[in-house]
Amino acid sequence: MIQSLADGILSGSIISLGAIGLTMVMHTLRFANFSHAELLSLGAYIALVFDGVFSALLPVLSTSLGGLSLTWGLLLAFPVALLITGFSAMIIDRWVFKRIREKGEELSMVFASFGVALIIRNALGLMFGLETQLYSDDIAFAMLLSQDPLLIVKPDQVFVLGLTAVIMVLLHLMLSKTTFGYSLRAVAENPTLAAVSGVDLKRVIATIWILGGGLAAAAGIFYGLTNNISPIMGRDLVLPIFAATIVGGIGSIYGAVLGGFIVGLAANMALLILPSGYSPAVPFLIILAVLLVRPNGLFGEARS
Repeated sequence: MIQSLADGILSGSIISLGAIGLTMVMHTLRFANFSHAELLSLGAYIALVFDGVFSALLPVLSTSLGGLSLTWGLLLAFPVALLITGFSAMIIDRWVFKRIREKGEELSMVFASFGVALIIRNALGLMFGLETQLYSDDIAFAMLLSQDPLLIVKPDQVFVLGLTAVIMVLLHLMLSKTTFGYSLRAVAENPTLAAVSGVDLKRVIATIWILGGGLAAAAGIFYGLTNNISPIMGRDLVLPIFAATIVGGIGSIYGAVLGGFIVGLAANMALLILPSGYSPAVPFLIILAVLLVRPNGLFGEARS
């Protein structure tokens, strides 16, 4: 049970990063973006490409950091992947969602997000193949933290959990201590009033896409470090990410973080009593339960 709890915390942290960007977009632009999970795949593969480029240019960068499977090349590729994925999300909005949004077709934006998801997924499959890939073939030996109860963790998992915590703290400081954080909340609550008050709507929306895309890329890279990457990883993660967003409450960043941990813990704890094939159904059950008991989520508020 302790092992499942530890694994749930790790997977929950990754889901939380993906859910933060989704909840910001859903609350601000008022549509369910089903292509958001594909940004995890996009960021993971961008990191894979630049890891190979950096390692080819400077072979010493292909060496691992201590007991981690993480290489120096991948560490340098990390911020590059975040930036490229973030700006890619902004470009997708300008080319697709903005044009539909200006016509007032909110439902059409949802359908368009399905199309964008399919395009990204199949493009990655065409370029990289459908088989799973690893960032490194080096074996990172697990650490035995306890024998009774049994608790085994990999150094990569500890690294991912620690870096995720740092990212969340930085995000909290940015949203609570900067002008952008106040602008974001104003736009989310009332875009018209925010614009009248002097908030640059276009700049705030563009920043939301960049920030959400970057966080999704981080989640995708972390998932690849602790598991593997494939073109369909976004499809597999879309339901847990939506479940975390709904559980926490649409528009609540802290709710998305808590929702991610709840979904991750529930999915892993369910493995103690259910066959592994039924585990993907747990996020769906969580969504149904929350919608029945508290439709606005744990931290969400009713909106007009």
